[in-house]
Amino acid sequence: MTDLFSPLKLGAVEVENRVLMAPLTRCRADENHVPTDLIAEHYAQRATGGLLIAEATMAMEGNSAFWREPGIYSEAQVEGWKKVTDAVHAEGGKIFLQIWHGGRACHPVLNDGKQPVAPSAIAITNSDIHTPEGKKAYTEPRALEDAEIPSIIDGFVIAAENAKRAGFDGVEVHGANGYLLDEFLRDGSNLREGPYGGSIENRARLLLEVIEAVSKVWDSGRVGVRLSPLNSFNSMKDSDPVGLMTWLSQKLSDYDLAYLHLMRADFLGEQQMDIVTPVRESYKGNLIVNMGYSPQEAQHVVAEGIADAVAFGVPFIANPDLPRRIKEGAELNQADPKTFYTQAREGYNDYPFLEELAPA
Repeated sequence: MTDLFSPLKLGAVEVENRVLMAPLTRCRADENHVPTDLIAEHYAQRATGGLLIAEATMAMEGNSAFWREPGIYSEAQVEGWKKVTDAVHAEGGKIFLQIWHGGRACHPVLNDGKQPVAPSAIAITNSDIHTPEGKKAYTEPRALEDAEIPSIIDGFVIAAENAKRAGFDGVEVHGANGYLLDEFLRDGSNLREGPYGGSIENRARLLLEVIEAVSKVWDSGRVGVRLSPLNSFNSMKDSDPVGLMTWLSQKLSDYDLAYLHLMRADFLGEQQMDIVTPVRESYKGNLIVNMGYSPQEAQHVVAEGIADAVAFGVPFIANPDLPRRIKEGAELNQADPKTFYTQAREGYNDYPFLEELAPA
């Protein structure tokens, strides 16, 4: 019987188990968005996950949406990530880099006063952004001109090339959570006309062009994509998420990707429906699911063929040896949200391994 500890072929990448690590922004890069030794230690600790998907990483300069998130556009950043991939590979792990453009979630305070860009001039209103100057309201973005879009695609291509030089096993295109590619996809944030607005086909055009371009750098079997059709975080909504995902899943099936990584729920609980079933029926490739899966539910999902693997987020923060704990039925450490976005080792690399909890 297939279970969480059966091997899996994700495109061109063989993984030893189906307990994957979801991308998790943790803000441990330095002030120049260079990955630090803390980051290398963090991922190496978690290398027993079947595949580690590294956190959202700026594909191009000047598009910061967090404070001290990593980038992949400078030589120093490539060298910093090389330390990470070397550390993970030394522990026998596999790691993809999630490449990302923050879109309207970027803020002038984080980008030398630069106005953020988006498909349409609509600001995020349902949350604030953390900056070195404290919490700030999001600003209204500038709508990208059609003529500017090729430069966005080029930025993803350069990021993919840099990820290859940094030693990653592949890349994940970030099309989720209200950042630029997701903003184009969903009709609540994309009100533009022309080739990148209106119909589902037009709204999906940028995402598909990025995937096609990145797949010329990497074999498509080393490219994944993450989508969050229900998530209302960052003021996101679509009038027909099932219709959008049915069309897009069918289209993505033609690309022979490593996987489609689907976030099944809404951080804020505003949209609730079964999105996994229609995607599973429409997508002819490896499906990874994510958001709120217990080990027991994850076992069921894989055993029943509902998905091919499960990506864990918060449980992997607090449990560097999560696959072992699930396999042995051991108790899980609980994560401390107060340290999710701080800059220290505390709450990042100091969660105990199972053997550290054993009685003397």
